[in-house]
Amino acid sequence: MNIFRPGLIQVAGIRSVEEGRMVLDRGVHLLGFPLRLPVHAEDVSEDRAREIIGVLGPSRCVVITYEDDPRRLKDLCRFLNVRTAQVHSPVSPDVLARMKAGGLALIKSYVVGRDSLPPEEFVRAYAPFCDAFITDTFDPASGASGATGRVHDWAVSAELVRCSPLPVLLAGGLRPENVRAAVAAVAPAGVDVHTGVEDASGVKDSGLVAAFVWEARAGFAGLAP
Repeated sequence: MNIFRPGLIQVAGIRSVEEGRMVLDRGVHLLGFPLRLPVHAEDVSEDRAREIIGVLGPSRCVVITYEDDPRRLKDLCRFLNVRTAQVHSPVSPDVLARMKAGGLALIKSYVVGRDSLPPEEFVRAYAPFCDAFITDTFDPASGASGATGRVHDWAVSAELVRCSPLPVLLAGGLRPENVRAAVAAVAPAGVDVHTGVEDASGVKDSGLVAAFVWEARAGFAGLAP
């Protein structure tokens, strides 16, 4: 399976096997496991993430991390038995190249409000060393670069899409109510949601996941070929 297929939908913050199965049953393609985070608490421990991934299958799972050391990232992926990592740390292209050297599929974040390079320069510097990009939102109040529930300027993400030779996923404050408009504005290859499909306790809500998938698919269907 090409995990970077057009119309890809990823849900991050999976807490259990049951939650993961529910999300996959609603039509989601990838499950994200945020680990080694500088601000937020992890949804599950690394040991628990490994157990969940072992049941659901590593081909559907992505580790989302701020790990900035290539060796430690490779060790983490080996421990979890995943081959795809979403790198949110502000590492240099040289460090990203060393991460990629281990054969991992890498999704590199472009965090609007944190990363200072214009989209075209960012793409030129990082595209040789990753397989896809993901845009997300910086929260200056908490210092978080993801899972903020905040929307950024979609025009910035759209510019990244226009100049990138690689697939670009869109994240940052997406919810069932706005994902169709976001896809229309940005034309990404895929979308990612975390807090936007959770209830007040932080558990994924089946109805919200189904609505998000429905609206995202409608948005992708409306894009010109």
